Amino acid sequence: MATKQVFYVSYLMEQAFEEVVARRPDVVLTRLANDAPDSEIAAVLASAHAYQISSLRSELAPKFLADAALFARAPNLLVVSTHGAGYDPVDVGACTRAGIVAVNQAGGNAEAVAEHILGMMLCLTKRIVETDRFMRREPNIQRHRYLGHNLLDKTIGIIGIGHVGTRTAELCRLFRMKVLACDPYLSADEIAARGGEKTTMENVLRESDYVSISCPLTEETRRMIGAREYAQMRQHAYFITTARGGIHDEAALADALRERRIAGAGLDVWEPEPPSPDHPLLQFDNVLASPHTAGVTVESRRNTALIAAEQLIDVLDGKRPPRLLNPEVWPAFAKRFECVFGYPPAN
Repeated sequence: MATKQVFYVSYLMEQAFEEVVARRPDVVLTRLANDAPDSEIAAVLASAHAYQISSLRSELAPKFLADAALFARAPNLLVVSTHGAGYDPVDVGACTRAGIVAVNQAGGNAEAVAEHILGMMLCLTKRIVETDRFMRREPNIQRHRYLGHNLLDKTIGIIGIGHVGTRTAELCRLFRMKVLACDPYLSADEIAARGGEKTTMENVLRESDYVSISCPLTEETRRMIGAREYAQMRQHAYFITTARGGIHDEAALADALRERRIAGAGLDVWEPEPPSPDHPLLQFDNVLASPHTAGVTVESRRNTALIAAEQLIDVLDGKRPPRLLNPEVWPAFAKRFECVFGYPPAN
């Protein structure tokens, strides 16, 4: 039985990943540190068939990004699998050119992230964060200065209605909210099946009481939300993102908040991460901040780790994975797989 070599850098998301892999006597799991010597790295890359990679660029030394430079040192590499749904440390185009399958774990933490979005919406619209901070600074508070709003019957605009966006829409319907969705990769019928009404980015911004970003960071979405987009939002609206730092312009958001062009923001992602305590956005009482922890729950970590381990083993067994980021790679991958292991993968 051919031994299949899998490596990762620094940490695994949860012990469940290692538990599943350990059931396979033909799979060897190797850990590399970010500061590992080149000789150790070279030996691992030379024999590696799979790379289980962090979903955050900030957690990796540049030499461990999944790009053409790394692939040149890993002649037998067949698959790059992310820890979570995000895949910005992975150059998917370079994977395709090298005949390497790229997969993520989309949906593994959807419940956790959607609940986090709803929690941010409630805290912001009820002004819980503002009143909490005021009460810790001042002995007296005038309640009428902190009038909030109900979620009931309001409108949420979701940009990117994948696993997280779909679950967010479902939770928002508990409050009879209208769900607008902007997703260029889904038809109106597909978005309707996910609980939303397909519309343009401009309409999402202009008509929503809450704007939630739930799309991946790609060259297409980088800096997608800037000064022009904030200017289109309603003055009473809240901006919420649990996607990736880099999709929204932080400086432009600070300007919009300073000039009271929007009501506030809930931010779980930053560029870079974590933000420094003196970050301009952390100086606003109407900004609710978390350090990229929306998807970090006990349940979501285990669920995502199980999905990752099972999907990675499927690829190494020659099965087509359900979360394939570059489906066009399959013919080239199939040829490389047969060269490495001596038999073709599933058609």
